[in-house]
Amino acid sequence: MTADNRRLKAFVKLGNYLREFCENDNSNSQIEFSSLNDVLISAEQQNSWFTQENLFHALEQWSALLTDENLVQWLSDYNIADKSSPKTIGVVMAGNIPLVGFHDFLCILLSGNKVLAKTSSHDKVLLPYIANYLIQQEPELKDVIEFTDGKFEHFDAVIATGSNNTSRYFEYYFGKKPNIIRKNRNAIAVLTGNESEAQLRNLGEDIFRYWGLGCRNVAKIYVPKDYNFDQLFKALFAYKDIINQTKYANNYDYNKAVYLMSEFKILDNGFLILKEDESLSSPIASLFYSFYNSKTELKDFLESRKEDIQCIVSKDMFENEIAFGETQKPKLDDYADGVDTMKFLLEL
Repeated sequence: MTADNRRLKAFVKLGNYLREFCENDNSNSQIEFSSLNDVLISAEQQNSWFTQENLFHALEQWSALLTDENLVQWLSDYNIADKSSPKTIGVVMAGNIPLVGFHDFLCILLSGNKVLAKTSSHDKVLLPYIANYLIQQEPELKDVIEFTDGKFEHFDAVIATGSNNTSRYFEYYFGKKPNIIRKNRNAIAVLTGNESEAQLRNLGEDIFRYWGLGCRNVAKIYVPKDYNFDQLFKALFAYKDIINQTKYANNYDYNKAVYLMSEFKILDNGFLILKEDESLSSPIASLFYSFYNSKTELKDFLESRKEDIQCIVSKDMFENEIAFGETQKPKLDDYADGVDTMKFLLEL
């Protein structure tokens, strides 16, 4: 078995392990899962946005993707061969949602390269745990996985994810190396007013999952001029308990106070604030909206802003659109910012 195949099999074993964990209702009492449970508790203690529910959701999504069939099918689009001289790829990972850097980690190792990872201070325990599990399945991985808290040294290329501000630093510091540098993006949704209650309820998953902190969370909706927001609020009422999370509630209270003091016109249902705003990125507990006159005009406008949009939720309106409720379930070939990470790595 080649090194690449051994790496792939290790990820398949990881998928099986995560799947068994997620499917086992009594995982707390299972010895083989006790260490993972401890890590999840530690992850939430380190970052209170990482609730057990959201950590579990992240593991569940990856367990569904890490199957032999999925990985082989994904990689069949690429010419992958054992590398005689693998490159060292530095990865600066974000910490907004659990395991947000795992796809880059996966791509680097399955492309036959070495990973030099700098995890976010907000997400420092889960990926190293997973890396150790992979090394247990395939000991040769020990030589190609490294974590660092300091400055990158001895690397051949970089993948860095951050804000628009930090991206300028990344471009300055890493600009002379081959790189993928990601900036702020958000998902948007385009509504027609004909959506079913189920579709709008599913939209709540796109808005509220991970507290709206992910680049694939819907932060802005476009609606027709005569749109009835009551139907949206009715469908989203299923998510009312989100306000019981202290940090979310604090953001809700703060943003509502700011909007009211500024005399902005807002719509409010007690846990989500709707505000008319041209920006594509809204604060936590807020959802911005804009009206559109025609679908053609809107499509042209969104095309002009495509560098700021991660994905679009709609029904039969856009090519590569995402179904309601599916933004936080990306497939293996759903590359961040539309940049094919695997292609980039294989061409180094």
